[in-house]
Amino acid sequence: MTPREVFERAHGLVRAYDIGYVDCFADDGALVFPFAPPGMPKEVHGRDAIRALLQPRYDALRASGREILAYENLRIHDTLDPEVIVAEFDVDVVGTRRSFIHVLRVRDGQIVEQRDYFDSLAMAERLRAQAT
Repeated sequence: MTPREVFERAHGLVRAYDIGYVDCFADDGALVFPFAPPGMPKEVHGRDAIRALLQPRYDALRASGREILAYENLRIHDTLDPEVIVAEFDVDVVGTRRSFIHVLRVRDGQIVEQRDYFDSLAMAERLRAQAT
């Protein structure tokens, strides 16, 4: 699969809060949050560790009934490195809109690294709200 195809598959699962998203990562893949707010790791390495981080969040989101309504303004940029794409998009969840940039490195049809850039102040607020 191409990096674009992997992105589309992975984010179809994300939109459904399907933890199968983690299976898009290589066994030793990395999920990196360069601007992570306090209380959130900046890097998570390995499929099992990524699953352990995301599973409770996905469970809580599904239980809350909040749905991802749409991915909008999606722009995928190819790079000179055939393993790497840059995806810009906005996510509409009931009552909120968040902007993201993902830099994906895909090898053999699996994500070996995803760098996830987002508004860390808004994410910190969301994490605080989920904790209460």
